[in-house]
Amino acid sequence: MRKWPFPVGVALPHAHARAAGGWARGGRGFSRGAHVREAAGVAPPRGGGAMELEAARRAVLAAVRGTRAADLPRLLHWMRNTHDFDELVVSNNDVVLRNIAEDLRNRLPIEAMFTSEHQAVQKIHQHPLPMIHVDAFLYDDDDVDSLCEEGKMSRSYCTECGSYKTASLEFISHSFSLMELKFLYQHVLPDLTGKVVVDVGSRLGAVLFAGYLYSSASQLYGVEMNADFCQLQEVMITKYEFIDRIKVVHADICTQPSLLQKADVVVMNNVFEYFLDRQEQARAWEFIACNVRKRGSLLVTVPSLEESLSKLQTDVQLSQWVEEVQLNYDVYMEKDVDREALEQIHLYTIL
Repeated sequence: MRKWPFPVGVALPHAHARAAGGWARGGRGFSRGAHVREAAGVAPPRGGGAMELEAARRAVLAAVRGTRAADLPRLLHWMRNTHDFDELVVSNNDVVLRNIAEDLRNRLPIEAMFTSEHQAVQKIHQHPLPMIHVDAFLYDDDDVDSLCEEGKMSRSYCTECGSYKTASLEFISHSFSLMELKFLYQHVLPDLTGKVVVDVGSRLGAVLFAGYLYSSASQLYGVEMNADFCQLQEVMITKYEFIDRIKVVHADICTQPSLLQKADVVVMNNVFEYFLDRQEQARAWEFIACNVRKRGSLLVTVPSLEESLSKLQTDVQLSQWVEEVQLNYDVYMEKDVDREALEQIHLYTIL
């Protein structure tokens, strides 16, 4: 098999193409066993002689060219606007992940936060404008609309009590959405066969569960400081039989140097800002930069490293530590794409 460091849709920094070697451009999409399909209540994938891309493209063009001239405008309009193709890009793994999200929703309050998250709760309350936490893994826009219709949530707040002057509430999330998770594993990261993934601040376990379903990573580690979230992740891992490849570590990431040193991929999604004061954030980033040093390994962050470090006083020298990989955000083809959310995802290769 020919070896490539990154998948289609990612531009590898030229100077470090060799450094990132060892990432196979192989098949993607780790397939779970029948027990998962039974748990999710979905049918096994259909087999058959599937066409290669060029053959399929020729067949579609032939069908369009063979359409009566009078019907062609309606056909093209249908192709541009139909949702009839949606089921073709919804996999059994999507269904399993949505089942997990629903399961978690039933075990958590709407804001998906525990009272044990003292620092995060305090920071949200101290924000100059009203802000609420809506976990993107648990609730998509349609879910939020439903909650608003039921009076359980609002998208706006009154700027003057008793008046009609309202402003939009700011929503924040500490989790990736399903869309972002699929983009991460299907378009950002290379084939992960035999690789170790570490999610710093694993929270509900979304990155771990998606990694189990959408990749062939040999081990997925979640490091989480909050005992309540660790316990919740363990419940899901046991229920969905993920125990063979997922492990949750209840710890401060700054106590886990060996885990970071062996990681092939480290994921950090809004990981420190709401949970540590600035001095602790600076210390944590310096620890990360000191221990995520395996040459050619990958670091995924939201937001960018530059933004995360801009308000902190640290000794981290980005130019000597990482080089950013330019991502193609247009490769994600499913409906209702939140381009702004995808553009918050940044990928770096370790020098």
